[in-house]
Amino acid sequence: MDVDIEPLRILSDQIAEITRTTVALAPNMLAAILVITLTWVIAFLVGKISSSLLGRSSLRRSLVEAITKLSKLAVWFFGGLVAATLVFPNLTPTKLLAGLGLGSIAVGLAFKDIFENFLAGFLILLRKPMRIGDDIECGDLQGQVEHISIRDTFLRQRSGELLLVPNSYLYKNPVKILTDQAKRRISLEVGIAYGEDVEAARKIISETIAALSTRDTSKPFDIFTTGFGSSSIDFEVRWWTGSTPKHEYESRSEAVSSIKSALDNAGIEIPFPYRTLTFSEPLKLSNEDDEA
Repeated sequence: MDVDIEPLRILSDQIAEITRTTVALAPNMLAAILVITLTWVIAFLVGKISSSLLGRSSLRRSLVEAITKLSKLAVWFFGGLVAATLVFPNLTPTKLLAGLGLGSIAVGLAFKDIFENFLAGFLILLRKPMRIGDDIECGDLQGQVEHISIRDTFLRQRSGELLLVPNSYLYKNPVKILTDQAKRRISLEVGIAYGEDVEAARKIISETIAALSTRDTSKPFDIFTTGFGSSSIDFEVRWWTGSTPKHEYESRSEAVSSIKSALDNAGIEIPFPYRTLTFSEPLKLSNEDDEA
């Protein structure tokens, strides 16, 4: 029985060719392994040196970590490029960079939001618009900054929950930093009835605000008559206190309670909304005794 040995011969030739190619490339592969090892050592040293030098600066820790990682990635990129050209001699650096360029465009489009958050985080850390421990408001979000990473910001809400906010959201929208300074001015609207003496009420409110224990006495307070409300003459009272939300709530609570007590003791009415009803025809009133 004749056996067709042609497939075996083809397979044998292929194995021999692979073996010859592998042996021929053995020096290149050893050189590539050496390059990878050297790249690992250099990346390790670059990371240590960058972390040590930048750690002594005024840069934030998260920014130092990000710069250190980028430095190590740059070393690995060039080391991998050299190793690839050694293993594949036909792959020139120009061809490899061209392929990486096309690939980076595809990856950039696929991960646009992620890269956007990374860039926004880098800019936020570099500019230092807010510090760890600051109370901020951004849109419907409010809370205390606990940590700023290269991708998102950890915001502890006033109700206790931890909220991770993408850095791109904070970078694109207006952010109010409540604790940027140690003191902050707050305002309160107070109304008195139309029949009351405006100047007498102003004097009582002024004396009350001046006596607040939570007010910053180094700064003056203001009282303005702002307008005619639907059922009251309105005052706007402004004074300075601590910048944290707790300070604001405590001072506002003391002011409301004190002003209410002072106006009540002086017999000055703080009105609630009045509603006047008019009818096109006179109302007919009935008397229960007459009906009986």
